[in-house]
Amino acid sequence: MNKPAAVALPLLSVAVLALGACGSDGGGGSGGAASPTADSGVTLQLGSTEAGKVLVDSAGRTVYYYDKDQPGETTSACTGPCVGLWPAVPAPSSPTLGDGVQGKLGTVKGADGGDQLTLDGHPLYTYASDKEAGDAYGQGYGGIWWVVGPDGTKMTTPASPSSGGSSDSGDSGGGGGYGY
Repeated sequence: MNKPAAVALPLLSVAVLALGACGSDGGGGSGGAASPTADSGVTLQLGSTEAGKVLVDSAGRTVYYYDKDQPGETTSACTGPCVGLWPAVPAPSSPTLGDGVQGKLGTVKGADGGDQLTLDGHPLYTYASDKEAGDAYGQGYGGIWWVVGPDGTKMTTPASPSSGGSSDSGDSGGGGGYGY
């Protein structure tokens, strides 16, 4: 009887943490202290990472492009398990660009059927392992995920060894992983 309890408690803890993380990805939660960007009314703005100045969402999370997405498509190419690791940046009703950000905002249908924000026709994502402002652990992931520069283009400079995402569980399969 003690053995099942010893197994169930850690599993319950993991489930609670996972649900908490899911709730914070929506951008509308009230967990933690609000960053200055969350109140600015700006959907995309500049933030600093080890990769340099990049686009971040209203919560300060680094924004990424996915090479398998094609500009002008009406849906995101990130589906299935990809969505859990690479959440879509949801499109607010009136998206805006911050100072120094170039490009045209739009939307596509995300895997969940909701509107996903695009920049110059490219769907935008965050990376689940980026936990704090300034994290860019998804940079160069699988050779197909890239942070977005201030001019709206993907930045293909690899992440530095100190930020290289190897401490997360993303590349679970080696080679293919969830790089898709």
